[in-house]
Amino acid sequence: MQFSTRSLSFSIQPYQPGIRPPVTKPNPEFLQDIGEEGMRALLQRFYTKLHQSPIKEIFPPTLKEMQEAGDTSADFFIQICGGPAYFNQKRGAPHMVNRHAPFTITPETRLHWLELFKEALQPIIEEKQSSDANIQSFWDYLNIFSLWMVNTQA
Repeated sequence: MQFSTRSLSFSIQPYQPGIRPPVTKPNPEFLQDIGEEGMRALLQRFYTKLHQSPIKEIFPPTLKEMQEAGDTSADFFIQICGGPAYFNQKRGAPHMVNRHAPFTITPETRLHWLELFKEALQPIIEEKQSSDANIQSFWDYLNIFSLWMVNTQA
């Protein structure tokens, strides 16, 4: 597969309290391009970065637990990208806002989370594993999804 990476925009929509824009699921072709193993590798990279980040305190304390959280997240993202419903089968309906409610997620936390996700996506971009349009649709999903998770202003 040959894909160009010149048209990606990793812009971040500013957080506005009380505003939850509609969320559009990523193009299923993103998952088709990188495959389930690629999605699992992406989430393992991301959770390894989280474990070393300034926001690590809202995540599991050990690397092993972080890797397990990465597996759960991969199940969610595989499902949200049109793959098998692994998350529902193992954990029930996502209800992600409720699942994240016990954690303090500020607008600044969200920005760290998005920056780490952007770093974790770099191998997919550099190795041209998916098209710009599919990577962009995944990023756009993350951008809006993350707005919904903010639950604390300070």
